[in-house]
Amino acid sequence: MLKEIKQGIRFTIVTLVLFGGVYHMLFWAIGKTVFASQAEGSLIRRADGTVVGSTLIPQKFTRPEYFHSRPSGVDYNAASTGGTNYAPSNPDHLKVVQERLDAVVKEEGVKPEQIPSEMVTASGGGMDPHIPPAAADLQTPRVAGSRRVDVNRVRELITAHTEGPTFGFLGRARVNVLELNIALDDTFGLPAPAPTNSTDGH
Repeated sequence: MLKEIKQGIRFTIVTLVLFGGVYHMLFWAIGKTVFASQAEGSLIRRADGTVVGSTLIPQKFTRPEYFHSRPSGVDYNAASTGGTNYAPSNPDHLKVVQERLDAVVKEEGVKPEQIPSEMVTASGGGMDPHIPPAAADLQTPRVAGSRRVDVNRVRELITAHTEGPTFGFLGRARVNVLELNIALDDTFGLPAPAPTNSTDGH
């Protein structure tokens, strides 16, 4: 009886050390060495080391000099991710989509049928940092005009920041909006400061 109790205690101590300490330290070490960027949150830094965001989290851009992100069901609040859970036929959902569609038509000067669905609907998680290349191209004339630069140079930036499907076949091509907007500033310089009553800091 006493022998079994001692074996049980030893087993408990060994498994506690292995799975409560060694296991976590091993994967922490692998993350810090092999996946250092991902382990820190996939942070994006400027040349001076200043952190401006993460490749995984979208930000709200409203100024015309920048590409705009996909709508967010949680107003880009990373602490409260999630979708609206509205069905496609829900009247509230249809109303919001129509309002977004009208706003994009007015801002970009395009026809409704030219607008990708990603620019008027939020993702299931509410925090999609990407838009399809077609959505970026749709905004190119506005961005180039606001910055007074050649539209083809802006399109070159879009091409340079377009990611293909994962492993070549999973998902679709996409553009990270924050990375693209940082590239705009790096290439063409920061736009003039926004008016003091602006609701957007970018």
